[in-house]
Parts: sequence; C-alpha cells; structure tokens
Amino acid sequence: MTHPLAPLLAPRSIALVGASRKRNSVGNDTLRNLLSGGYRGTVFPVNPSYAHLYGRVCYPDMAALPDPVDLAILAVPNRVLLQTVEATIGAGARALLIFASAALEGDGRKRIASLARAANIPICGANCMGFFSAAQSLPAFSALFPPAFRAGGITCIAQSGSLIQALLFNDERLAFNLAVSSGQELVTSAAEFMDYALDQADTRLIALILESVRDPQRFIQSLEKARRRDVPVLFLKLARSAAGAQLALSHTGAIAGDAAVYEALFRRYGVLSVRDLSELAATATLLSAPRRAAAGGLAAILDSGGERELLVDMAAETGVPFARIGADTTRVLQENLDPGLEAINPLDAWGTGREFEQIFETCLVALMDDPDSALGMFVCDLCDELDLHHAYVAVCEAVAQRTPKLLVAMTNYSAWSHRGLAARLRAAGIAVLDGTMPALRAVRHALDYRDLQARAAASPAVAPVAAVAAGNHPRADHWRRLLDARTSALTEDEGYALLADYGIGVPRHEVAESLEAALAAARSIGYPLALKTAVPGILHKSDVGGVRLGIRDDTELAAAYHDVAARLGRRVLISALAPAGIEMAFGLVQDAAFGSFVMAAFGGTWIEHLKDRALAMAPLDESTAERLLSELRLAKVLDGVRGAAPCDRAALVRTFVRFGELARDLGAQIAEMDLNPVLVSAEGTTAVDCLIIPRRASREGNS
Repeated sequence: MTHPLAPLLAPRSIALVGASRKRNSVGNDTLRNLLSGGYRGTVFPVNPSYAHLYGRVCYPDMAALPDPVDLAILAVPNRVLLQTVEATIGAGARALLIFASAALEGDGRKRIASLARAANIPICGANCMGFFSAAQSLPAFSALFPPAFRAGGITCIAQSGSLIQALLFNDERLAFNLAVSSGQELVTSAAEFMDYALDQADTRLIALILESVRDPQRFIQSLEKARRRDVPVLFLKLARSAAGAQLALSHTGAIAGDAAVYEALFRRYGVLSVRDLSELAATATLLSAPRRAAAGGLAAILDSGGERELLVDMAAETGVPFARIGADTTRVLQENLDPGLEAINPLDAWGTGREFEQIFETCLVALMDDPDSALGMFVCDLCDELDLHHAYVAVCEAVAQRTPKLLVAMTNYSAWSHRGLAARLRAAGIAVLDGTMPALRAVRHALDYRDLQARAAASPAVAPVAAVAAGNHPRADHWRRLLDARTSALTEDEGYALLADYGIGVPRHEVAESLEAALAAARSIGYPLALKTAVPGILHKSDVGGVRLGIRDDTELAAAYHDVAARLGRRVLISALAPAGIEMAFGLVQDAAFGSFVMAAFGGTWIEHLKDRALAMAPLDESTAERLLSELRLAKVLDGVRGAAPCDRAALVRTFVRFGELARDLGAQIAEMDLNPVLVSAEGTTAVDCLIIPRRASREGNS
C-alpha cells in the first residue's frame, strides 16, 4: 500500500511556484537544488515573469501545466500565499511544501489547513526549509544544498529549519536517508513523517528536534512502531525551561512541568532524550553504526595517562560503566604492555613507543573480546597531519575486522582537524565521536537503548494511551460518577475512601460534628490521635491552624476541638496517628496531550526544596516503580540510616503502582491530586493527608 505521504516525499513530478532567476532567492536556490540534485522526476518551474528558466519551459500558473503534479512547492510570499494554495489545489496537486510563514490576516492560516484537509493533501510547513530524500535524490530545500551528499540511515525531523540545516550541511559523518523541516505542521505532523520513515527499509535511527508534539496519539503509535522495528528515537526537546511552569493549588502541578512530562513519556516508550546538537549528533552517529552495544560496559584504550583520568572523571559524571575485565584479559595485557603499565580498563598502553601498533592492536582486541565489554573505544585526538595517528587508524581498522563488537574512535577536542582520518574510519564501520562529554553521553545512550530493548522484550508491550484510559477497577465507575458531579474539592474522609478502594493505606478515622461525637470516635480509635478540620473548602489545613497532632487524652481532645471548631467550623476528622516514618508524596499530573502521569517525591517540605521527583506515565508496573524510586536523591534513607529500621520498600512500590492505577482510571475526572505526606515505615505506607480537586470543581472555580 502506498503511504499517504508518498506524493510529498516521493513525488513523481514537482511544480515550483515562484521559481526565479534571482541568485540567493528561495525560488532560485530551490530550483537549482531540484535540477542539480539528481532527482529523476519531472520539474515544472512556475512563474509568469519568465518563459524559460535554466533551459526549461517556465509556466505562467498551475493551470497551464500539462498534467497535475504530485508535489507543488510554494516559494511565494505571504501576500499571495492563500490564493496560490487555492489555485494549486484546484489544479490537482496532491501535496504542498510551503516555505512562507503563513502569518496571514484573519483565519488565513486555518483556511489553508482546512483546504488541504478537505482535499486530503499533506503539507510540509508552513514556515519551514523543506526536506531531503536520499531515495529520491531530492533536495526540496530552500537553501542551496552541498554538491556532494552522503546517504545513510538517519531520519531527522525538526520544527526548526536552522537546526536541521546545521546537521545537514556541517558534518559528513551524519548520513541521512530523510531530513524534514516540518515547521508549523499546519496539516502533517512530525509523527506522520516518523511513520513514513519507519516504512523505509533503510531507516536505522530517527532524530527529532521539536518544541512540542502536535499529534500525541499518532506520535505514540509511531514510537511503538519504532520499538517494534528496533529503530532508536532521539529527541531534542526545545523550550524546556518555562513551558510547563504554572501555578497550582497542589505542589504537583507546580514542580512537574512540561519538560518533566516529556521525559516521563520518553521513559515509557524508550525515547533517548538529548540536551543539545552535539549530543544528538554523537548519539546519532553511534546508534546508526552497523553494530550495536553488547552486554557489559565500556572498554577503552588510550595513549595518555592524563586523558585516561579525564575519561574516568567524565564517565563517572555521565554514568558510563567500564567493563570489569577478567583474568584472561588481564593476562594478555600484562604479556604485551611495557614494564610499569597497569593491565586495567581503561588502558593507557603507551610506554616507550616500541612496536606500538602491535601492542595497541593486541591489547584492544583483548579488551573487546572480554565477556563484559559492551563496546570498545580508542581515545586519541586525531589529526590528519600526524603519521602516528594514521597508524592508530590502521590499528582501529584491523581491530574492527577481528571483533564483532562496536568500536568507536573518540577525540577529546571537538575541533575538526581529522576529516580525512574520520572518513577512513567511517568506511571501516567505526564511529568517530568528537568531544569527551558528547561522546560519553552517546555511549550512555547506546547502553540505555540496549537495556530498553531488553526490558521491552522481557515484558508485555505497552498499551496505547487510549487503551488504558478506562480501567477495570470494581469501584472506578462509582468514583467517576461522584467526581464528575462534584463542584468542590473532596473532603479528606472522601479522599481516604477513594484511596482505600485502590488499596492505598490510610489511617483509621471517623468524622465528628460535635465534641461528643469526637470523644466517641477517640474511644473507638484509641489515643494518641490527630484532629483535623473537615470543613469543605479548606484545602491546606495546616496553613489555617486546622491540624492538631499527638492528642493524648479526652482533655486535650476537648481543648483542640473547641479551638478548631470555634475558628473553622464544627466538622472535624479524628484519625489514628500513623507509624513514624519517612515522609513521601505522590501527585497526579494530567497532561492535555498525553493523559495521566503520576509523581513520587520525598514529602513534607522536602518536595519544594529538593525539587527531586520521579514522574511516570500512568499506569506503571512494579519494576518501573522500583527503578524510579531508587533514582531519587534521598532513596538511601529508605534503607535505614543512623540506626533506623529499613522501610518497607515493597509496600512503597505497591503504593506507587496502585496510585498509577487510580490515575489511569480517574485522571480524566481529577484536575489536581496530592498525597502529602505518605508515611513510609517498616510497617508499610500510610497516606496521612490528601488533596483531590475534581476537574469540574477546577473549571467552575476558574470561571
């Protein structure tokens, strides 16, 4: 079946509206790209100002073309854009590429999108630089393309044209099969471009540079497709810093943020998140190489003790483990190294320089053959002008032929002075990475992707968001109805009932509206206990003096009740004191695009000061919950410090999982939800305080 984007990305014919003879204009650069890039289809220049352009007939308008075209490229200004789109669609074009910004008066931009959708026409853009398809030899690009371009297995999709141009035009180590500047995505989203790329047999990796995902459901479907095809997906998220900051009644909304939601989404679907272009380029270079990382850690060989120290320091910072070489490997190293050199990994193999080629080759093969070596790295600051470095490249070429594992050459300094040597290494299937930190981050991503694929193979496939929107909990429908009808926050006793239905521990409690009822509750529950105001509408009870803890007898209870009732109202909650423990917090984040996410953090005042949280897409399994909780900075305190008993981590993990099930079932009905604190002790977990604001209550409160 032909892909819906084939008329756009694999067109048999192209009309360039706005073709021009003026040098350095979009219409001229694009036309020269189409005519000189090797494209085998038919190109029709369209511009009423010319009869011929570059030896070809130039047509006055789309209606004058001999036949309808697959793709119409519009190199026209905004002032005539809408009428050009109308004329182009009317002439039967099956796809559009729009360079202009489409900053039109009124609803002009929406009009363009609606016209295209009505005609079932894909659009690249507006406000984009176009695309490059290696299979079609087609640089449909608004900037003049380099004369020589190496095809490969990387697909890059970027909403920023300048960033994609930086990758396309500056680094020949990056070999693309498809590069798309998607711009505003008026009609066709990055997710659809991903889907097309994943149908191409030569796609080995997809790199995304996006501000936001404009088609969430299709994006998730494309991520699942990438995982099935074993195609790594890299994501450079733009506008990370302020996009998700918002005031909220709960702590959760204030500290989660848009970027954190994306990171949780990435973890769920195995997307590798990168921080900048250098990291993206290094990771794409490594993961598009013919080989992938095996089990174990990094094996490295160097010719410098100082550079080895730098490598070890940076590896610790990026979390890259080194292979723990065995006795057989150590023996081979000892037999070949000059006296005084340590037979360890990473290995400084430069001694007196005698027979260095043989020593480096033998030692590097031994390191890579070690069962705990995932990949090998030759560290040297390559320079085309040094004979020594030509010898090092020859060593790498020989080693690559003697091992099935992935081999990388890494330079600590990112300035290019080794293009020739890099080309030799690339031809031998050896990735060349520049810059210590980008290279090691790329290695970390390669190991992460290996582990993600292993976990995916060992566990059931992740269900799409739409499939988990409604759970099967026996009480879910009851709570949906209650929350849908509610125009105010749940009272704490209602919140306790909801948590208890989902298997989350809460203290024994009773509601009282008189001193007599409070005393009766105390006799049933037993001292010591807590008293809290239970008057509807008071969200943060401690802030108004509505909480009394450690009440020991009837006298103290009477005094506490009279004080709270006189100031805040007669309705109170009497509850047992939970066992002393570590304070944790859980929160629900409802993202408009991707649905429900759950957060865990160390609670109380720590949640605001540490700003350290684990965020996961709901629901989550126990292995994911355990892994995320263990990554919190204070996680070690759960194991007991200064004589304290270890907490019941299994109970904490179960609570996180059950909270995720609650979020899956009821997230659409809840605007904000905090459990803070949840006390974790050797006896289990107890949610001491909860804040639940239904979505309807939030809407009406903000209206």
